Amino acid sequence: MNSNQLSQFRNRTIEFLDKAGIIISDTEKENIEVADFGLNDIDHIGLELVVYENNDRYCAKELVLFPGQTCPEHRHPSLDENNQGKRETFRCRYGEVYLYVPGNSTKNPKAELPERYKNHITVWNEIVLKPGDQYTLEPDTLHWFQAGPQGAIVSEFSSTSSDETDIFTDPHINRIPDYDE
Repeated sequence: MNSNQLSQFRNRTIEFLDKAGIIISDTEKENIEVADFGLNDIDHIGLELVVYENNDRYCAKELVLFPGQTCPEHRHPSLDENNQGKRETFRCRYGEVYLYVPGNSTKNPKAELPERYKNHITVWNEIVLKPGDQYTLEPDTLHWFQAGPQGAIVSEFSSTSSDETDIFTDPHINRIPDYDE
């Protein structure tokens, strides 16, 4: 992703947050992470993140997804005997998000994925989150999520986040973005 694209995606994210009434600082605006997961298909597989705090005890973020945008299936593994992996709570702030976790597969899921991505999805138990709804994931739980037709903003409250250690079902994914400045 080049600097012009990065700027466009950040501006789009800022406008979306403004529309939802979520105010962020100028520093947070400059540091919006645009994650395309190395697939260069951000309209389908991608995520924009605003990190408020990430320290050795907890993390707070906004996850911004545009209509139909998907965060691919992954889990947060145990890192050592002192770190069981990230436990996270998602709270929907705007729009609707379809969260998928282990359990009985939903017969007619709301998420729509291009065929090329379906091979890397293994959990289909659907939880629909609307504004004010929340769901907590235990460490090492496979999950993925997609925004509904209006897009979605989800606040994430979790234990310390170490995104570089996330394990994705799709081996082609690179979690840490590579920006061509």
